[in-house]
Amino acid sequence: MTHWLAAAGALLVSLDSMMNIAFPAIAATFAAPPERVRWIIICYVLTYAIMSFAGGAAADRLGYVAVFRAGTALSVIAFVMGGAAAGFGSLLVARVVQGFAGGLIYGTAPALATAGAPVAIRGRRLGFLNGAMGLGALGSLPAGLLVDRFGWRPVFHVRVPLALGVLAWSTAALASQPLARARQPVTVGDVTRGPVLGASALSFVARGAIFAIWLLVPFYLVDARGLSAAVGGAFFMLAPLGTAFAAPLSGRLADRVGPWAPAVAGLVVESVGLALVGMADGATPLGLFAIALFTAGFGLGFFEVPNMTAVMAAFAPTQQGAAGGLTFLSRTLGVVVGVATLAEIFAVRRVTVGFLGAFAEAHTVAAVAVGAAALLALVGRRGILRGP
Repeated sequence: MTHWLAAAGALLVSLDSMMNIAFPAIAATFAAPPERVRWIIICYVLTYAIMSFAGGAAADRLGYVAVFRAGTALSVIAFVMGGAAAGFGSLLVARVVQGFAGGLIYGTAPALATAGAPVAIRGRRLGFLNGAMGLGALGSLPAGLLVDRFGWRPVFHVRVPLALGVLAWSTAALASQPLARARQPVTVGDVTRGPVLGASALSFVARGAIFAIWLLVPFYLVDARGLSAAVGGAFFMLAPLGTAFAAPLSGRLADRVGPWAPAVAGLVVESVGLALVGMADGATPLGLFAIALFTAGFGLGFFEVPNMTAVMAAFAPTQQGAAGGLTFLSRTLGVVVGVATLAEIFAVRRVTVGFLGAFAEAHTVAAVAVGAAALLALVGRRGILRGP
């Protein structure tokens, strides 16, 4: 039962994909250029990057259920604050609070998902969890409709009852099911082992690169192609939907053949997808652009589950909170660096080559980075991504 609750919590956090299609409307409200909008992402993901690991490690000692509930309750507060933000600074404060909440949920979700599961189905459980996270992509479509009709604030408001529902479910379902607490706290030596650092570095690059899509594609669809927020949301959700589709498949494959081969394959596919997105211009058929978005997202999903399986297998059963939190720490630190770097490339090059030229260059840089990560994984072979 815990893996269902973990998936519900992860889905709640991943519904933050609703924010991306609202970026143009938020930018218009606060007279902010696209490169300034990156702080809406950075304030959120940097906070939950830190809290994912810290929360997971704390949950090993305090109990996964208690920390999970705290994150869900704090999410309710953050969504109310975001919807009521009177200025850009207030919105950023709300995003920091939301980052604390999301980190506590993400830091405990992998341990909850695999609690009591045999090693032979760990990849399947993590694939289920990551698939639920990818389904947060579906939030882009209703988010676009909300933005077109009511503006961007309901994108926050609509998640309040969802968070309350998950909180009530966790209280009712797990009130009498406390999970065992760890007696073996994680150490620096546990985290700095070569295979763990290698797998974390790959995740850092893969997730950071995909945020070229998350940051810039909404502006491409709405501003450059003239689509409505609703139609743009339908297109935008294809990348994370590809991630949701790939995650269960790669989880099952990792259980059968180990994590290395599917992880490398995922990186290669993500790199190809990002390169295809970067080739888009003002006349690119939207059908081809949709395929490119789905391909990039599929590659990410095919990589991330085997990668998470490898990292968690490297830690003791009493350290699974810290292990799961570490996977999200590496992912989200990659997002912070990726967003900051790619947004800077876009801002600088847009002055010279215009929006579409800068859009292409940012995605090309992202594709090359993921391709280099795939090459690193090939050279390192199974020393980086060991199986259980």
